[in-house]
Amino acid sequence: MTLIATPPIELAGRDLLQIDDLSTDELTAVLDLADQLKREQAEGRAHPLLAGRTLAMIFQKASTRTRVSFEVGMIQLGGSAVHLSAAEMQLGRGETVEDTGKVLSRYVDVIMIRARSHADVAGLAEAATVPVINGLTDLHHPCQALADMQTLRERLGPLPGRRLAWVGDGCNNVCHSLITAAGRLEMEVVVAAPRGYEPDAEIVAAAGDVTVTDDPLAAVSGADAVATDVWVSMGQEDERAQRLTDLAGYQVNQQLLAGAASGHLVLHCLPAHYDEEITHDVLHGPSSAAWDQAENRLHAQKALLALLVP
Repeated sequence: MTLIATPPIELAGRDLLQIDDLSTDELTAVLDLADQLKREQAEGRAHPLLAGRTLAMIFQKASTRTRVSFEVGMIQLGGSAVHLSAAEMQLGRGETVEDTGKVLSRYVDVIMIRARSHADVAGLAEAATVPVINGLTDLHHPCQALADMQTLRERLGPLPGRRLAWVGDGCNNVCHSLITAAGRLEMEVVVAAPRGYEPDAEIVAAAGDVTVTDDPLAAVSGADAVATDVWVSMGQEDERAQRLTDLAGYQVNQQLLAGAASGHLVLHCLPAHYDEEITHDVLHGPSSAAWDQAENRLHAQKALLALLVP
């Protein structure tokens, strides 16, 4: 077993519902451990830090990266994971998230939930006696932001003073979590979104150096990283036609990126809808960091699990 120095923080037994649950030092410690576990995995060095432990994974929404990265991550940490579709649980028949949290706490060591409502995750965490991790809600996606910050540190080096531009739907869970995480790491953030699609005002106010504009060219000018996400998220299908019209001028394409800094990165949490929020040549081009982001979901979440599970 690889011995990992105890970080100068104490996260054991805590929940992660949003990036705000972590201080700057705690966020940095998670990322540092993620880097270490990634190196050890690449070197073939086992790190069974959670041997004999079990993760329950609750899904109210479909998933590729979240499910695979958490399940594989637990296996690599020496533990196991149980996949639970909400439709197949008693949650689907009216059992409360609070009761579910109390019961699962008697069986498992940690719970991850991918939910429609952030209130559901908060209710589960309040009732559970084991750590609860937010795998995605309508308001926050902290695990994605951890992977994105790990990717930016790997590719750009020190992040203080770097400029991160978000282009598209700003009232988006990934955007909200990135705003907070980037602020913690002293990045400048500029969000370009049309009126009615701005990020949550309280999240913006709490984050630090954040500018919100409706001008994507201005946002991307000089940016070290440009991030986007789908314009129509799960549950918004009925709004598709209106959203495509409203966001039509916010596509991340080569013309837009011409104003970004030399050596800039493009971030997308995937899945992508080509020729809507991003073009195929950009996502598969030399500036794309999307595949590193996807891989780093595994490493960042392993670090999180290792630190949260007592």
